[in-house]
Parts: sequence; structure tokens; C-alpha cells
Amino acid sequence: MTIHTKITISKVYHYTHNTSLYRSFFFAVFLILIVTTFVGLSRLRISIGDESSKFKKIALVNIRGLPEFRLEGNGVPLPRNPECTHWDCFNIYRCGRTGHDRIAVYVYPPMKYVDDEGFSATELMSREYLALLQAVVNSKYYTANPHEACIFIPSIDTLNQERLRPNLTSRALHSLPFWNNGENHLIFNMVSGTAPDFSPLIELETGKALIAGADFDRYSFRINFDVSIPLYSPVAALGENNQNIHRKRSWLVTSSQLNLDIYYLGVLQKLSYQYSESLLIVDACHNHNYTKRCKENSNEKFSYPALLQDSTFCLIFRGERMGQFVLLEAMAADCIPVVVMDGAVLPFNNVIDWKRAAVFIMENYLHTLMDVLGKISPKRVRQMRETVRFLYNSYFSSVDKITITTLDIIQDRVYPHWSRIYDDWNLRPEEKNTNPLFLPLTAPKSHGFTAVILTYDRVDSLFTLIDRLSRVPSLMKVIVVWNNQKKSPPPLSSFPQIQKPVKVIRTSANKLSNRFYPYNEIETEAILHIDDDIVMLTADEVEFGYEVWREFPDRIVGFPSRTHRWDNVTTSWKYESEWTNEISMVLTGAAFLHKYWSFLYTTAMPANVRDWVDEHMNCEDIAMNFLVANTTNKPPIKVTPRKKFKCPECVNNEMLSADLGHMIERSQCVDRFAKAFGRMPLKSVEFRADPVLFKDPFPEKLKRFNDIGSL
Repeated sequence: MTIHTKITISKVYHYTHNTSLYRSFFFAVFLILIVTTFVGLSRLRISIGDESSKFKKIALVNIRGLPEFRLEGNGVPLPRNPECTHWDCFNIYRCGRTGHDRIAVYVYPPMKYVDDEGFSATELMSREYLALLQAVVNSKYYTANPHEACIFIPSIDTLNQERLRPNLTSRALHSLPFWNNGENHLIFNMVSGTAPDFSPLIELETGKALIAGADFDRYSFRINFDVSIPLYSPVAALGENNQNIHRKRSWLVTSSQLNLDIYYLGVLQKLSYQYSESLLIVDACHNHNYTKRCKENSNEKFSYPALLQDSTFCLIFRGERMGQFVLLEAMAADCIPVVVMDGAVLPFNNVIDWKRAAVFIMENYLHTLMDVLGKISPKRVRQMRETVRFLYNSYFSSVDKITITTLDIIQDRVYPHWSRIYDDWNLRPEEKNTNPLFLPLTAPKSHGFTAVILTYDRVDSLFTLIDRLSRVPSLMKVIVVWNNQKKSPPPLSSFPQIQKPVKVIRTSANKLSNRFYPYNEIETEAILHIDDDIVMLTADEVEFGYEVWREFPDRIVGFPSRTHRWDNVTTSWKYESEWTNEISMVLTGAAFLHKYWSFLYTTAMPANVRDWVDEHMNCEDIAMNFLVANTTNKPPIKVTPRKKFKCPECVNNEMLSADLGHMIERSQCVDRFAKAFGRMPLKSVEFRADPVLFKDPFPEKLKRFNDIGSL
């Protein structure tokens, strides 16, 4: 039976024709939307760029000729909210507008705030507050654009309450354009309250503002909101100890604080009768000079704070205010603080473990002072002294460091996933975990290593090296980093035909740091970094080097070694290439490293170090030694006795290290990198690893590694 269709051919044709029209229509609409969106985004980007260009970095120069701002009588400032926490008074949504995980801090332009009668809210800006603002402006946190700011810092000097008019200053704060009841504003204060009450809080109407203060007690401090800072002492630097930190000191404990409470003074006087050779009590001399102290009941004078360098422990008492100059003065002299202040909130207490650096004695138990200190072992004293110096140099030695540490703490609150852990804040570099790799004690042999060869255009030497490396049993892959952008590498068909894969990676710029890039093609834990002219190593030497690295996977293990020394004439660090009994560096022209170090070099190496290396085409191997030693606090390991590493096929002018200027630059590198890392991390050692039975008179068939060069 035949079934006739109900749709004629002509109708089918018109139907398909209409469908194509619809498709064309929607496609045109889609194109219009894309073009409109693109134009809109372009205009938005241009407008944002124009908007950003309006804001310029403030200049903190002429603080005497500031423009006046007359305070009007409108608006009532709200008092400080004592219940504030990070979660209800801090607007987290103001942060993150800059496109990176870092707080942006805006500093208001300095102005002179006056009332209707011309009276100023504050005195002339202090030197300390000017340094504080300058530290913020020069920091990585600063932004000139208030619309992208996460934290706002007034340019009103609130460090010392005695130098301001609280009512006028509160009105000045309230007049700030982004004040909003103090939300996300940071107020710095080191001297709070006035006589006779001496409040632990600055007596301003601060609303929801964060307070970075030096006089907090446990009742006034808002945990995880406020920041406790130290009372900065301008004279602390005069007492900084540049001598041997562990030298013997004349006094066990010293009390040097002025205007001591009569109760504390009475207890100390009783103790001094029994411990006159261990306890020193000094006070102001008759003609008062802060840099002089006189022994109690005596005319014997001492220079202060240098006096504290001769004492093991220094007493810190509660005064009219909690914050005391003597805390930083003692720490600068490497004197261990003995804190006798019940309820005190020590500086940066939410990140610093003060029990590692200070002794705490309750006020009512001051009479046990000498018994408590006498029970502290010499080893513990040494550790505490070193911690005191570390904390002072890291966080307290200048207004700049106090300011930046305060911002670092707020940064960790806002971005906890990037925050520093306990070890980062409290442990000296030599105390930190010495193996960041979390590897087995001995790396598996079966994994083998990848040879990464940095080359430019020495093709013959490169091919010779690849051929020799192919004889090393543990080699898994060869990666050639071609650092020449003007010339193409030879085709793989012209490379030596070996049983292991060879990969050529062309770089976009001729940089020495390219050798340490963590390429995806590196699949093994171990990397043999080697220059294209190191063709003299035998297969036995390379295999033995890998075996040693398996035992020490967190170290640099290699062949050419160097050392460093201090030059007393130039007062700088020097690079030493002479053959000595000590080594402190193994050059990465032929060395095994864990691939973790390539990642760390690329992501965590100080930018000024990496940029200097690439600009001068020198010292990338020294930089890597600094990086590894700074992290592990361990020296490298030299293997085999070979010391000569000259390319037999190369003429002297082809070798980068043949230039005398090259050696001078390397000394400059060592000194420059020590400053960049903040210390000299390189460790010297008189150690070299050689194969068992290396020189024993045994038949060669009993030795595993026979082909080991002598020099």
C-alpha cells in the first residue's frame, strides 16, 4: 500500500530555506553581541587605565608646609567598639580588588587639621611617624588608589597621645573621606593615655578601626583584631651588640628601668644584699641624662644602653604604661628580657612565641628572681640569646620593620591560605626543617636521573657529551636546553643515536636561569645539571655521583667545588677558586640536584638575585648554592677527587670562566647574594665522597667503580 506524503516538494524547499534564514539571523545577532562586548570591555579597560593614572604616589617631604583642612562641626564620631573581631568589624570584601592575593594599603595625603579658631589637632608630625608612613609607601602593600585599598592609614600622627588634642583628632579622623566609622582603618599608637589614669588605649573615637598599640593589657586588647606593637626606642640602636653574642658577661641580671615602682625596688634591694655580684640596680643620675645610669647608692656611672651588653638578663617592669623602652633596648644588646608584668600583651604576641626568648615572672613572685634564673642552663641561655637577636633583627630594629611586620600580620589574617606558619615567624634559619623534600632516607635507584644540558652553539662538544652520558646506567633522559635564539639547533637526526630519549627545548631568551626551569619533560626526581663542555667525566664518575645523591637527595652533589672567605681588607665576601681543604659550593656545571630546587629557584629565589644573574650572565651556580644552603643549612657534597674541568676541544676565549673579569664578578656575587639573603648561608666542610676500595690494592674486578679520575 502506498502512503502519500502530505508535504509537497516545494513546501519542503521553502521550509529549509526559512531555516537557513533563521540561522543566519541568529549568527548575525551573535556576532553583534561579541563585537559589542569586546568594544565595551576595551572602553572599560581604557577607563580603568585612565582612572588609575589619576592617582599618584604621595610625597612625604614638606611636612611643615602642609595644606590646612578646617574641621566643621557636623557629624559625631562614634566611640571605639570594644567587641570588634576580624569577622564583624573588618570588611573583607574591600580586599582582593588588585587582582592578587595581597592587601592594598592606602595612606591619606598629609594635611594640617585645624578647628574654627585655627588650633591644630596634632603637633608637627614626629620623625617616627614620618618613617612609619614612608615604610608603608615604599612597601609592596602600598596603593595610591583608595578605591582598590583594603587598609587605610591616616597621615595624622597618633603615635603619642600627649602630642594631640583628642577631641579635635577624633573629628579629623571622622572627616576622612573613606572613614565609614573607622572600617578597615589602621591607627598606630605607642604612647596612650594621660595622667593620672594612663589608659592602655588611645583616647580617641576610633569606631571600628584596628589599633596597632604598644600599651595593651589583656582586658583592652581585641584578640585577632588589634595588633600589639613595641614602644620604639630611638636609643636602642646605640646599644646594639656587635661583639661575640656568647661572650662572658659581668652581671647575671640588670635592672635599668627609670621611675621603678617602690614595691619592685624594695624587693630588688633585698635581693641585692645576697646577690651583690650578680644583680645590678641602676637608676637615673642626679643631672638626668637618658644615656647615663648611676648605680644605686653609688656615684659609679654607666653608659646606657651599652651597659646592657654586659648583662645576661634584663628586667622589664610595668610602669605608668605597659609599653617600656627598655624591652627593645635590652633586645638590641642581646640581653634576655625578664618580664615582670602581669596581664601584659607583648609585641606581635599572636605570631611570636615569647617563651623562646624571654623569662616570665609574676609580680608577686619577684622575690624568686635569682632562683628562677639560676636554674636556666647555659645551653638554654645560648638558645634564648640567639632567638632574641633573631627577633630583634627581624621585627624590632627599626620603625620600618615594626610597620611592615604589622602589615604582614594583617596580610596573614586576610589571606590565611598564604599565611606564614609558626616556624616562619619564630625559628632561626638554622633551626628550620633541614629537609624540605620529604623524601625517603635513600632515593630509589630505579628512578634514575635526567641530564639537563645547557648549550649555546658548541655542537661538537654537545654531541660528545651526549655520547658519553649514554653509557651511564642510571641515565633516563637527556634534555638539551638550546639557549641560542639567533641559530636553530641541529635536527635530532644528526644527534648521536643513543638508547635513551633526547628532547631539545628552545628558550625564548638567552638566560642562565633557563637551566633551572622546572620543565614538564623532567620526570625523574634527580637532575644532572651539566654544561656542554664538561666532557671529561667518565661513566663511573657520573654513576657514582648519582649513587651519592641517592643518599643525600636534599643536597647539591657534584664535581667542581669552590669555597668562600671573608676579606678583612675590603670587608666583603670573596669567591675562592684555589684548591683548599675546604669547600662550601659545588658548581652546577656538573652536579646532581633534586628537581624541587629548580621549582624553588624559579618561584622563590629573591628577584634581585635572579635578575642580576640573567643580566650579567654569571653566578647562577652560586645563587643555587645560596638557595639550597639557606633552606637546608647543610653544605654540598663533592664527589671524586677530580679538580680540573677544562674542555679539551675548546679554546680559552670560548670558555666563560676564562675571563679575569668573570672571577671578579663572582666575588661580587657572593657578597651581593649574602646581603640579599640577609645572612651568609654557605657552610664550609672538609669532606669528599670517594668510592669504597677506590685506592685499595684490590683487583679491579672486585671494585664497582674503576674509572675514577685522579685530578
